[in-house]
Amino acid sequence: MVTRQQIVAAARSYIGCRYHHQGRNRAGIDCAGLLVCVARDVGISTEGDQGGYSRTPDGRSLKQALDAFGTPVDAFQPGDFLLMRFDAQPQHIAIVTDVGIIHSYLSARRVVEHGLSDDWRARIVQAYAFPGVE
Repeated sequence: MVTRQQIVAAARSYIGCRYHHQGRNRAGIDCAGLLVCVARDVGISTEGDQGGYSRTPDGRSLKQALDAFGTPVDAFQPGDFLLMRFDAQPQHIAIVTDVGIIHSYLSARRVVEHGLSDDWRARIVQAYAFPGVE
């Protein structure tokens, strides 16, 4: 069984990797790529990973894909992941840690970890547990 600590450790191993749209490795990675790579690193299947999305993905399709991958939860904890919005539609993914979140953030041009301020909390659309993690 995969632990929450393993997920957080895997996510932290990507901190500093540069942002790259649709990237799926340490040479370049986006927010969806971070979720896929962390899942793969801890042995969770990423069979449904989809490419070909725009820089501003369709929020409905993204939510459907995450609903099929993870288990929606009401209260998130380290090792879970978040679907977030910047505008009206959900379009961003972050992994929860004991510090806050880790995500590949275009504005920072890399994977970063930072606290979950009120502004970031207001962006949360849905929280999920990774498959097989309680």
